[in-house]
Amino acid sequence: MKVLVVDDEPDVARLISVSFGMQQPNWEVVAASDGEEALVMLEREQPALVLLDVGLPDVSGFQVLQQIRLFSDVPVIMLTVHDDELSKVRGLELGADDYITKPFSHLELLARVRAVLRRTQTLPLAQEEPFVSDDLSVDFARREVTRRGEPVPLTTTEYRLLYHLVRNAGQVLPHETLLARVWGREYTDEINYLKVYVSRLRAKLEDDPRNPQHILTEHGVGYWFRK
Repeated sequence: MKVLVVDDEPDVARLISVSFGMQQPNWEVVAASDGEEALVMLEREQPALVLLDVGLPDVSGFQVLQQIRLFSDVPVIMLTVHDDELSKVRGLELGADDYITKPFSHLELLARVRAVLRRTQTLPLAQEEPFVSDDLSVDFARREVTRRGEPVPLTTTEYRLLYHLVRNAGQVLPHETLLARVWGREYTDEINYLKVYVSRLRAKLEDDPRNPQHILTEHGVGYWFRK
């Protein structure tokens, strides 16, 4: 497996390569030092995952992420020295899969990488009939979502979240339950992750995302899908 590290500090890529080499010797680390090089290498190397620093010398990591999402769904973990909620939310809204704050231990990084790969490379399976609610249909066997007969493109994480909501339609799922099922047990405190992805789903599935008819909020508790 190939991992692209985008960071202007050569020591960061070197340390990541060494730490991965100890735990996952079959992983290959390639590095880019700025945003332009990162986009070129992403197309050329086709990595399974990108570790993207927010503070790059030419453009911000957020701008690079925007460019990546124009042509690729590759999982992206943002690296940052700022542990503030606004930065995390901004990255998630632009399509980041996770966040990790510098300095980090190699075990923490490895755990985050494994968690992201686990949820982006494996999708829930189901054999039952498609779920239909008004103009929305979810075909579990084909893992396809359509709205008014037109396909709705979803990322892997968006599909996993929708899957758990519609499989439990009419039932309120607490924040912690959804976070554990979609992201993993180690993410049960990351409420912002859930809020951002619910917002993204509503933007794709609702006529008026500010007045949702499908994905409803149970304030202070969680979310539920109208049965």
